[in-house]
Amino acid sequence: MRRRQIRLNSLYSHELKQTSPSLSLPLEMTNVLLPDGSQRHFDRPVTCRDLAADIGAGLLKAAVAAVVEGDQADLSAPLPAEGDVRVRLITKRDPEALAILRHSTAHVMAQAVMRLHKGVQLAFGPTTAGGFYYDFALEEPLSEEDFPAIEAEMAKIVKEDLEFERINKPRDEAITLCRELAQEFKVEHIETGLSDQSHVSFYRQGEFVDLCRGVHVPSTGMIGKAFKLLSVAGAYWKGDANRQQLQRLYATAFFDKKDLQEHLARLEEAKKRDHRELGKRLDLFTIDQKVGSGLILWLPKGAVIRQTLEDYLKGELRRRGYESVYTPNIGRVELYEISGHYPYYSDSQFAPIDMEDGERYLLKPMNCPHHIMIYKAKPRSYRDLPVRLAEFGTVYRYEQSGELNGMTRVRGFTQDDAHLFCTEDQVAGEFRACIEMTQEVLRSLGMDRYRVRLGFRDPTSDKYVGRPEVWDRAEAELQAVCESMNLPEMSIEQGEAAFYGPKADFVVTDCIGREWQLGTVQLDYNLPSKDRFDLEYIGPDNTPHQPVMIHRAPLGSMERFIGVLIEHFAGAFPLWLAPEQVRVLTVSEKSEAYGREVEAKLKEAGLRTTGDFRGVKLGAKIRDGQVDLVPYMFVIGEKDRDEGTVTIRDRLEGDQGAMSFDAAVAKLREEIAARTVRQVADAQAPAVSLSAGAENEY
Repeated sequence: MRRRQIRLNSLYSHELKQTSPSLSLPLEMTNVLLPDGSQRHFDRPVTCRDLAADIGAGLLKAAVAAVVEGDQADLSAPLPAEGDVRVRLITKRDPEALAILRHSTAHVMAQAVMRLHKGVQLAFGPTTAGGFYYDFALEEPLSEEDFPAIEAEMAKIVKEDLEFERINKPRDEAITLCRELAQEFKVEHIETGLSDQSHVSFYRQGEFVDLCRGVHVPSTGMIGKAFKLLSVAGAYWKGDANRQQLQRLYATAFFDKKDLQEHLARLEEAKKRDHRELGKRLDLFTIDQKVGSGLILWLPKGAVIRQTLEDYLKGELRRRGYESVYTPNIGRVELYEISGHYPYYSDSQFAPIDMEDGERYLLKPMNCPHHIMIYKAKPRSYRDLPVRLAEFGTVYRYEQSGELNGMTRVRGFTQDDAHLFCTEDQVAGEFRACIEMTQEVLRSLGMDRYRVRLGFRDPTSDKYVGRPEVWDRAEAELQAVCESMNLPEMSIEQGEAAFYGPKADFVVTDCIGREWQLGTVQLDYNLPSKDRFDLEYIGPDNTPHQPVMIHRAPLGSMERFIGVLIEHFAGAFPLWLAPEQVRVLTVSEKSEAYGREVEAKLKEAGLRTTGDFRGVKLGAKIRDGQVDLVPYMFVIGEKDRDEGTVTIRDRLEGDQGAMSFDAAVAKLREEIAARTVRQVADAQAPAVSLSAGAENEY
């Protein structure tokens, strides 16, 4: 039998009574419509849990939560009193279940911390893509030495099998309760962040009460033993560096211990591939605080990788009819007010620069307004369209210091950006071509595992510009194009659109199973409209028409993409992309002259080459070449000198034997021309999303 611990003093016992409707009232017939088309009829009050029990004991045991008329609900939630209601029960196998489990485990972790430490102030505890965290203010800092005690207390709470109870309260009563509980962060959040809410909800398990919108698993017992604390870091209240500093405790949880162990193994592998460590060891990039946080300094080897990618993309752009442009790194604030970037994203932009003449400038947050003004610089005819403008344009975002992460989260980055201006009749063909180009670029890097996420607007949100009928047309066009292309996997996510239009994002799975959102193609009827930039072209009827705009970036940010590539390849880049493609190693001084000749001829052949002519043993030179992840080593001995050959050593396959110099160069050139990728391993690793997770906390 479930044991419930209610340790609140008598002052709160009355205050925290369940406020959901009483189930003792007489009801009319409730007709439950299930996903398989079947129905269940009830002439009595029922909860989601009652529905699961009515269907079967196995489902009741497996059920985690429910979806009632499209909204998630706890199993304890009552169903509507009468009429038809669509219900889907969420079980442990459903994709939503893991986030619900982790959010519930975050509450258990917070409860354990409060049991072990005095004066704990609770901030927020959302789920993330790989687990969850909770932010605390404590009198004494937490460290990894505290993890065993916290995990042991969490295990006790799980064993107590405490029910998660939802409690709804009017705002004023909620503020009073949080003050009585001495939770000042929660008081502030209700007063400010939830000022438009007449009622808010809490969840209680045992003596622990937290402000939360839910949902949760039925009880702590369902959490089981597959959870693990991972790390502790600093944070700020509501992400504001000027507010109180907090401690962020990261953890993860699964329904099964095997899944947990696999996840921990992937995390260990990810540590080995950390682009920050590899970037330093391989001399690819650096960040210097004298320059500024989140600003990348590309070292020569890293610059080679970036330039090689840019040269490849520029060739593709020329082949596909794009024209290159250049735009400044700043612009007048008015430009970004017209586009909507300034009011919509002002919190993530650097402060405006005020000039003596009264003009205000902004570090460029996006390239699109600049490209729009290039389009608008002269009259356009339908015969000129499509106009395809491309630029490797650097933009700037003011990321919070706690969110910066090497190359993958920065304050200044360069986009492989392009904007297309076309007629409505050309939209499908141009959008398809953009998707195909992104596919080709990813294929050239061996990134064949991806899914396409269609980001549509949330009709209930006010963050989107433009008329609903325009959005409906754009979303329908985008979906039709993508469905016609037989993409490997496609999903639609409401609320993921850009503020000006729907988009197709490429979510790529790397070789250890992590997902990264990389390339994007976006369809835009709003920025060219009369309400924004009022773009025109003269149609065949000799009257003005509004063009359609497509935003497109196959890689996204060069910094972020190369950071992902470093981890994907663990620093061992394919030959065509490697900063050092060949290293010439001499066996002894007797072959040094020939070795230097080989090095010079390789450079003449266009191969990125270095020579190791040190007076050390060959084994040490080979070992250094392997550590430096050089794709090929040409070993030069006296026999090679006499016969005009090179002995090839492949980083992956070892000794390949002797070959004439011309044949060896031809072999490497063929591999480079084909952009062969041989490094990717473990291609069947299960996907683990690294995109932002949903926050269930208020």
